[in-house]
Amino acid sequence: MTLLRDDELSAAFDRASVAYDRLVAVNPGYHSHVRRSARRLGLADGGRGRRLLDLGCGTGASTAALLEAAPHADIVAVDASAGMLERAAAKNWPGNVSFVHAPVERLAAADVRGPFDAVFAAYLFRNVGDPDGVLADARGLLAPGGRIGVHEYTLGGGPVHRALWTAVCRAVVMPAGRLAGDTPLYRHLWRSVLDFDTAPAFAGRLRRTGFEDVRVLPLPGWQTGITHTFVGRAPGAGLG
Repeated sequence: MTLLRDDELSAAFDRASVAYDRLVAVNPGYHSHVRRSARRLGLADGGRGRRLLDLGCGTGASTAALLEAAPHADIVAVDASAGMLERAAAKNWPGNVSFVHAPVERLAAADVRGPFDAVFAAYLFRNVGDPDGVLADARGLLAPGGRIGVHEYTLGGGPVHRALWTAVCRAVVMPAGRLAGDTPLYRHLWRSVLDFDTAPAFAGRLRRTGFEDVRVLPLPGWQTGITHTFVGRAPGAGLG
C-alpha cells in the first residue's frame, strides 16, 4: 500500500474531522495516554510564565492534555488540516490557548515564532514527509534548555508488536474507518506505523537533531510496545 501524500493526508483529515472524536473515543486509553505524555514534560508551577507549542493538534486532544498539565501556560496549537482545526477551535478554551492553521513545515509563514519553553507533538511525526526537518525546526523554536515531548505510535521492534498492531487495526481501526467513510485514512494509519521508526530509531533521530537527555518511556495497557513517550531538551540552561 502507498501512503497518502501530504496534500492527500490533509484532505483526508479534513473529511474525517466530523467523526474523528467519536472514533478515537473507542480506543482504550487514548486520552489518558496523551495526558500522561504531556505530564512527562515536567512543567513546574502549572507552566506559569511559559510558552508551549502544540504541533499537529488535530481536534484538540493534545491541546487539552497540555492545558491540564500546564493550566497557566500560553499554548499555541497548530495543525495543517482546516477541518480538524475548526473542530478544535470550536471547543471551550480559556484565553491562554490559541490556534493557528499551518503545516508544521511552514510555521514561520504563519507567524509562529519562538522562543517556546516546550514543544509537544502527538501522533505527528510519522505523518510528515521530513521528520528530521520538523525536529530541527522544533529545536530552533525552543529556548535554551527547552523541552520536547513526543507521543507517537513507534513499535518496540519485535514481531509481536507488529502483529498486535496489525491485529488491532484489522479488527477495530479499519472497520471503524470504513463505517465512517474514511477507509483511506485509517489504512494509512495502519501502514504508516509499520513503515515508521521503531522506538529506538526515533530516539536516535532526536539525538542526531541535537536534543539532549532523550528518554523513551512506555505507556500501559495494550499499547505497551506500540506507543511511546519521548522526552528531551534543547542544549543550554533553561527550565528548572
